[in-house]
Parts: sequence; C-alpha cells; structure tokens
Amino acid sequence: MDANLNTLRAKRAAALAGGGQSRVDAQHSKGKLTARERLSILLDEASFQELGALATHQTTDFGMASQRFPGDGVITGFGKIQGRRVAVYAQDFTVLGGSFSEVQSHKISRILDLAIEAGIPIVGLNDSGGARVQEGVRSLAAYGEVFVRNVKASGVIPQISLILGPCAGGAVYSPALTDVTVMVEGTSNMFLTGPDIIRTVTGENVSAEDLGGAAIHSSLSGVAQLTAVNEQHALSLVKSLLSYLPQNNAEDPPALEPYDPADRMDEALNTVVPSDDALAYDMQDVLARVFDHDSVFELHHGFAGNALVGFARLDGQSVGFIANQPMVMSGCLDIDASDKIARHITLCDQFNIPLVTFVDCPGYLPGVEQEYRGVIRHGAKIIYAYCQATVPKISVVTRKAYGGSYVAMSSKQMNNDVAFAWPSAQIAVMGAEGAARLLNRRAIEAADDPKAEEARFITDYKAKFFNPYQAADVGQIDEVIEPRETRARLIRALEVLRTKVTHPIPKKHGLFPV
Repeated sequence: MDANLNTLRAKRAAALAGGGQSRVDAQHSKGKLTARERLSILLDEASFQELGALATHQTTDFGMASQRFPGDGVITGFGKIQGRRVAVYAQDFTVLGGSFSEVQSHKISRILDLAIEAGIPIVGLNDSGGARVQEGVRSLAAYGEVFVRNVKASGVIPQISLILGPCAGGAVYSPALTDVTVMVEGTSNMFLTGPDIIRTVTGENVSAEDLGGAAIHSSLSGVAQLTAVNEQHALSLVKSLLSYLPQNNAEDPPALEPYDPADRMDEALNTVVPSDDALAYDMQDVLARVFDHDSVFELHHGFAGNALVGFARLDGQSVGFIANQPMVMSGCLDIDASDKIARHITLCDQFNIPLVTFVDCPGYLPGVEQEYRGVIRHGAKIIYAYCQATVPKISVVTRKAYGGSYVAMSSKQMNNDVAFAWPSAQIAVMGAEGAARLLNRRAIEAADDPKAEEARFITDYKAKFFNPYQAADVGQIDEVIEPRETRARLIRALEVLRTKVTHPIPKKHGLFPV
C-alpha cells in the first residue's frame, strides 16, 4: 500500500512541476505566470478540483517517447469564482510549449461536456505554440473535437477565453467561437498565419505584436472584447464579467443587493445634450449617471468607438446596454459598429439579460467604401438581432434618430417593449438640411435669395419634425420624459418586464445576415 501511495504522490508531484524549474523560470522571464499560478489567482482559494492530471500522450515518433509529462500540457477541472461554480482549462506553456495534442483535446472536450451537463460557465486560459507537429493529423483532428463542443455550448453556458501567450493557426478558432475573448498587452498574440509564413508567401515584414497583438485585435479586427495591462488584470476582468452573467441559459443573471437609490435623479442629465445640434456630448457620461454607481462594464472599448456596448446594473439587476457615441463620427452606424452591436444583442439575449438602448444616431455612414464592403448586409445584422431577441428591450432616444438608423436601433417595430424619448429627441426621416433641399429644391432655386429660402425651409422642418411629439402622437414613443427621470423610469419598466414571456414561431433557425 505504501508503495502505491508513493507512486501516486510522485506522479502528482510531477504534474505540479509542469515542465520543470528551468521552463518555469523562462516563463517568468517573459512576464508570464504559469498555468497553475493563473488558476490560483482566478479561482477561490482551495476550490479547484483537477481532472485528468495524470494523462499522457502515447506518441513515440520523433523522440516523443521520452517526452511524457503528466497532464500533457493542459490543466482541466472545476472550481469556484466568487462562490459560483465554473469549469476551467489552462494550457501549460512549460510543457512542450503548451502544444495542442490529442490528449489535450480529450481533456478539454471532457471538461466542456461536463460544463454543459452541469450548466456552468467555462473559462479557457490559452497559452500554446500551436498544434503538436509530432502527432500529425491527429492533432488537427483534435481541434475539431473542441470546436464542435464550443458550438454545442454556445448559447447554453457562458464561454470565456483568455489569451495569455501565443495562439496561432487552428487554435484561434476556439476563442473565436466563445462569447468573450480577453487579451493581455505585450504578451498575447492571435493569428492564423505567423509573421514568418507571411514574409515567405507575401514578402510582408510584420512583427507578431503588429500582426496579432492585443492592440490590433481590440481596435482593428474586433476579435478581442477586452484587453488587460497584465495577466492579473485579465483574470480580474473575467471575475467582473462573470458577475453579470448567469450560470447558463435557463437561469436569470445574478442580482446584487440594491445599493444605489432606485428613484435617484441626476439634474445634470437635463443639460447634457447641447442645444446646438452640431455639438457632441459624451454618451459615457449619460450611462454613468443613469446606471448604478460604478457598475458600467464596457466591452469592445477600442473597437468601433461610435457605438458603446457592455453590461451595467439597474437597482442591482444585470442589464446589457447599447448606445451611440456622438463623440465619435457623430454616432453614425458603420460596418464595424453594426457587427459590434448585433453581437452584443445576441450575447445578452442568449443569457436572459435585458437590453437598454440609448439612441443618438444621424444614420448609416455614407460612402463608396462602406457600400462596397457591404454596409447593407452588416447593417441588417442589427435589425435581425433586435427582432429575434426575446429579452426585455427598452430604448431611450436622447437626440438624433434619423431614417433607417431610427428603425434599426430598437424602435417599436423591432419588437421593442418600451420606448422613451427625451425632449431633445429628433425623430425624422432625415436631417433638416437634406429634407429641405429634397422637398423644396425648385422653390429654393427660384428664390431671389436661395440661401435665405433654404434656411427658412430648414427652420420650418425642424419646428415640425425635430421633436419627439409627433412620434409620441402615433405611438412610436411611449412617453417623453425628463432626462433626469431616466433611471427611475428604466427601473420601473424592467420591474414590469421581468416576467416577459414570448412565443416564437417554431423553426430550425433563420439565416443571419453574415
């Protein structure tokens, strides 16, 4: 018996040692933590239950017979974050560079299956040099096993990916299939083909950071929803994110004990919108004043800044927000903003998180490039996402809501539940200048003073249409409210809508305008 126990203890010690002290030191020298150090920060103390710690590969080719490590470069198991159960896997770069193997696939697939069955979120910590070349096609097939489970879990349990080192080739598709991807500045990379291959094939010289670093994927590609300054910050962001999400799609998101008065009114909101239409204001300021104090958790901060998305709280309840940002491109919708908004609507809807939309949008961004790149198709994603979302949906028009963008941004026709507007709202088919020229072109051209005549028509158009009252008259706006009342009104509406029930038409699925 003692011999058996000693054998077990030796194998456990080998698993805890990873690739050995020299490789651990090399990991630390790059400013990176080991897989077990990361898990110790992420999970509640003494809550981790490891599975598959002694699994090893069976490959004997290319000198691999002597390269067997307990766990085979990935740690999998269960734990708790802030007292709530989660499943985790963490690739260990100190073991064969964290290379993805058949055994890694089996372990990750197993933990994903168990997470789906248990109805708990899964957090993946990615740090791998790519597929294990020595295993040939088996390591490629192994990726497929994980991908099919990512798709199976999508919309059932929250899936969060942290990129804490390299993530290249086929490995990038698993994070892309999850709900939120977090990258770390300076140490995270994601790309399908690395700099060396690109240099060989196209002749382009680019560094790994410039090709697929955190800055690139958080601002240009939109692949990463969150970026962190270091690994500890990244792990902290995951904890905060999970506090807004339910365990699975059959539960409501977690609520906090209310700490901010539900009837709080902020007088500054009454003057936040400038009287001059040409002047911008910061929608971030509006969100901070309406939602619970310090509860705004923004996603995609550096990508498509003309739109804001994320999570917040109203009277302790988790909500998702979508807002136009007048400070960037006047809040116009473009291709990237459309993708950003549509994705967040779908994320909130699949996990029963109510949606609050703040509208100040003069329309879709005009231009040849936008049309050639498919702004019609991308803009349709917003419409599709809002129409199929069954969670409570409330909109607040703060200023401009013109044309198709008014319809798309959670109007009553998009199955919106409650539509509010501020007195500063301008709900119209188009801007006053364009409308005046379109409706009165001949009269303007024939006038003795065309500029004065055009100005008169613009003034007339604004007086008639640049207010929310005509829309309220025909039921497109439920109520015009004082801006300072917004918080209280939203909380009351959500209280009523909390038990909302819908009966969708049975179908396999629709055709999302990808």
